[in-house]
Amino acid sequence: MRLSIFCTIFTIIISANSVFAQSLSSESALNLRNAGKPASAENWMISVANPLAAQAGASILRKGGTAADAMVAVQAILGLVEPQSSGLGGGAFLVWFDTAKGKVITLDGRETAPLAATPNLFQNMNGEPLKFFDAVVGGLSVGTPGTPMLMAQAHKRWGIQDWASLLAPAKKLASKGFIVSPRMADSIAADPDRLQRFPATAAYFFPNGVSLKAGDTIKNMPYAETLTVLQQKGADGFYIGETAKNIVATVQNAKGNPGVLSLADLAIYKIKERDPICINYRSYEVCGMGPPSSGALTVGQILKLIEPFDIAALGPDNVETWRIIGDASRLAFADRNRYIADSDFVPVPTRGLIDPTYLTSRTKLLKSDRALEKPKAGDPSFDHSLNWANDESIEFPSTSHFSIVDSYGNALSMTTTIENRFGSRLMSGGFILNNELTDFSFRTNRDGKLIANAIAPGKRPRSSMSPTIVLKDGKPVLVIGSPGGSRIIGFTAQTIIAHLDWGMDIQAAIDMPRRVNRWGKYELEDRGQTEPLKSALEQIGFETEVKEINSGLHGIAIGNSLTGGADPRREGIAIGG
Repeated sequence: MRLSIFCTIFTIIISANSVFAQSLSSESALNLRNAGKPASAENWMISVANPLAAQAGASILRKGGTAADAMVAVQAILGLVEPQSSGLGGGAFLVWFDTAKGKVITLDGRETAPLAATPNLFQNMNGEPLKFFDAVVGGLSVGTPGTPMLMAQAHKRWGIQDWASLLAPAKKLASKGFIVSPRMADSIAADPDRLQRFPATAAYFFPNGVSLKAGDTIKNMPYAETLTVLQQKGADGFYIGETAKNIVATVQNAKGNPGVLSLADLAIYKIKERDPICINYRSYEVCGMGPPSSGALTVGQILKLIEPFDIAALGPDNVETWRIIGDASRLAFADRNRYIADSDFVPVPTRGLIDPTYLTSRTKLLKSDRALEKPKAGDPSFDHSLNWANDESIEFPSTSHFSIVDSYGNALSMTTTIENRFGSRLMSGGFILNNELTDFSFRTNRDGKLIANAIAPGKRPRSSMSPTIVLKDGKPVLVIGSPGGSRIIGFTAQTIIAHLDWGMDIQAAIDMPRRVNRWGKYELEDRGQTEPLKSALEQIGFETEVKEINSGLHGIAIGNSLTGGADPRREGIAIGG
């Protein structure tokens, strides 16, 4: 029933928005996804979490644009039609394969803590951590957005089409109206009290006091105006001037929970090019984003820890497979929680965490027939001998991911977020402001030891976002990533294993039931036929929970042709040409 409703709305969306009329392959792309089959193409491919964004990106690629050109249009539309997940008020990590240079480049567009941030920002008068949503809702949680500057920087490096024209599709949708999708409507309905706490947010999502419903048409003129400023002034129009002033006023005047973001924070924000983290896995090279992302290091550790085992022969239905993967993940997460943070502020043992000798010692712990008892962080070699305490920060799953391969052979993997669903619940300029500062640890120390991911002025909070490009013989063969909070790491690792070890096509690898273990409890997606695995895992010592697990994987496999997959748990599609 729900699928039928979405298909009907999708058809209306396509007919109502004639700016995308030439993208005729979208309905067939939706049908392929629903049938569990990948989209295929010869020259270019795009996989995005919303049909309108996919349409816009496909139109640009079809006209000879690069993956960076398509990214600009895609992100601008996602911020409009999927505001619960990402947007101009958030941040992102971008992994790029430059076909001309034959190398992977990573750009860090993560939000930063305001210069006025203090160690006790998320603590009460007694020095105890605030409750999560007491910290989230309002200005206190808002970090300096990075997404607009990331869009501009990537376009400057790799784009070839006119910047203003790439923002035009989103501007047109905002001005003339777009149809609210089921996912957006459900997200609004699930959070009415917090969304109605602030007047601008309430007026937009609850016009005349009534929640937006799937199929409603809505305009966002403030967003169109923000895009006009970006068209005319580039990223400077966001970080300096009236847009910046409005953001700061919204944050600092948030009733009941004001924040400390300033004009200076916006003016000094920079995108950082980081060295990619690449690990060899069997005959492949798996590359992603380094700190402040924990994604590439933790995904890399999981893959290297399971590498000595014949996962391919064991197969996806063997309890032994999931014992190995589950405990490898727990070992990797133990290291992640202790050591990984913004490397501009704390020394991170990046090399030590993926050193073969260290990982061999950790792999020995997996040579058992029982689940490990309370895995602890290891002792990787460290340039600076610091004794960190374990972190306890929370990451909630409201993010988006898209993957793009252009006709020139460039590949882009980008994970983009505002952190919690609808972020801080504050709106400025038609977009939601992030709550990214709550990705820091609310505590600064534990038992006399400092926590690496504690907040500091200008620091970027640790993330689990894992945009990934897998290479073989120096060329990309897989572009993948997902939303999902700290589960992103498990989603991404599992999909890589499914494609590389079990030979699943990209759509099948994305479709398979999610099985995630971070800190002890095995979370098993409720997709039917779960009981045999649940029982087998419990017999060898795992605690289990069967539940709905909402990933949002979007990927492209590159071989003799391109094949794209989109997660059926969300609304996205893959389109190729």
